[in-house]
Amino acid sequence: MGLKKRTIQQEISFSGIGIHTGQRVNLRLKPSYCGHIIFRRLDLGGIEIELDYKKARAKSSSLLHQDSVMVRTVEHLLAALYVYGLDSLEIELDGEEIPIGDGSALPFINLIERAGLVFLEEEKKVIKVKKPLTIEKKGGWISFFPHSDLYFAYTIEYSHPLIGTQRFEDSLRIKKFKEDIAPARTFGFLRDVPSMLERGMARGGSLENALILDDEGIINPPLRFPDEFVRHKVLDLIGDIALLAVPLLARIEVNRGGHELHQAGLAALLEDKTIWEEENRQFPAFLTELL
Repeated sequence: MGLKKRTIQQEISFSGIGIHTGQRVNLRLKPSYCGHIIFRRLDLGGIEIELDYKKARAKSSSLLHQDSVMVRTVEHLLAALYVYGLDSLEIELDGEEIPIGDGSALPFINLIERAGLVFLEEEKKVIKVKKPLTIEKKGGWISFFPHSDLYFAYTIEYSHPLIGTQRFEDSLRIKKFKEDIAPARTFGFLRDVPSMLERGMARGGSLENALILDDEGIINPPLRFPDEFVRHKVLDLIGDIALLAVPLLARIEVNRGGHELHQAGLAALLEDKTIWEEENRQFPAFLTELL
């Protein structure tokens, strides 16, 4: 049997600071039976942007844009929605950026679990990778391989004594996501802060919503995991996969990646229809856990 699309049982809200804009934003997630996810900018008269990888860009985070209108830093929220199989929602906000919370996906998990799930009549479809694909960009690469589940193998390399080379690999499951991936916080380097501020970024960054590293270590310990840095990269990757707006069956391997590489890989995958096929009977295991 196929799987049904999902929305939430009740409206939920969350307020906080945007990590790049520094502005306070009120966020509201509303049940919807339209079968897809829509972002609505209430501060701009209700302009809507539908979740679509073709509308995504990378700028120290993942953003969705419609002409000159954008919604920034969508990845942590989208990762939580993706893992819980939510694909029919209205997401309203009165600013440009999704609130950063503590820099992880935990605030959004708490919201979703409080709201509960509702199954729609419309069935989900899945993109199933049939042939390998590799995309290289700026010294990193992302590869997609056929697989019966959604599996990640992510490697990062930083010339920093606290990071070095870290690797995380596992199949995606809800419990694993909640305990091992979602709590991992965004991170940055103290030396990069001045240039980011000059470019209009990190204006809302603080020791409460990001891990900050100097040349020797971390200035706001403790870490939640010894390898929290690569776990956060996996969180970002899941959020970027959610830009597809459909589940994915694949093994994904990434080396020295980021939002730009993730998005380039997804675009290359979707635009070559010889590499994948649409499926409505086989699903990643995490989507069956809440049935």
